Order: sequence, then structure tokens, then C-alpha cells
Amino acid sequence: MVGSERETKGREAESATFSSLVLMLAASGLASLGAAPDPGGGEKKVDLAEARQAIDVLEVLQAKTAGNLTAEESRLLEGILFDLRMRYVEAMKSG
Repeated sequence: MVGSERETKGREAESATFSSLVLMLAASGLASLGAAPDPGGGEKKVDLAEARQAIDVLEVLQAKTAGNLTAEESRLLEGILFDLRMRYVEAMKSG
């Protein structure tokens, strides 16, 4: 099997889920808050505007999916939003 065919089949095996989308956005928020290395450069940096955008997108997802999530998905989204909001407040206080 050629390399690109193998990569395509590997991606097909990984199904996209609501939880994976939430986790991807959470990772972006954490990187923007300096809590995780930036995936592109590997450095930790704080960008409060990007962090706020990640939180805002997660809040939109929460509003638009209300009543349509499993209990597990709801808990995941709630927990991530709580954590990101608290970290954001702390980052704002730190200046």
C-alpha cells in the first residue's frame, strides 16, 4: 500500500466525534492561555484574544447543541468550559 493510501485509511478509521471537536477547541484555548505549548512552534505563549475566541466558539456549540448531547458529551463540554473560563480569568488578573 502506498503511503498516502495508508494515511487516508488511517484517517477514515479515526471517526470525527463531537467530543473530539470539543477537545480540539479546548487544546487551542489551553495553548492560547499558555497552559500548553503552541502546536505550530512548540513555545508557550499567552494570547487572550485567541483564548476568548476558543471559549466563545465552545459556548456557541453548547447553545446550539442544547438537548441533543449525551450526558457524557454535556459533562465534557461543561467541564472544559469551566476550566477554560477559570484559566482565562486568572490570566486576565495576571495581566
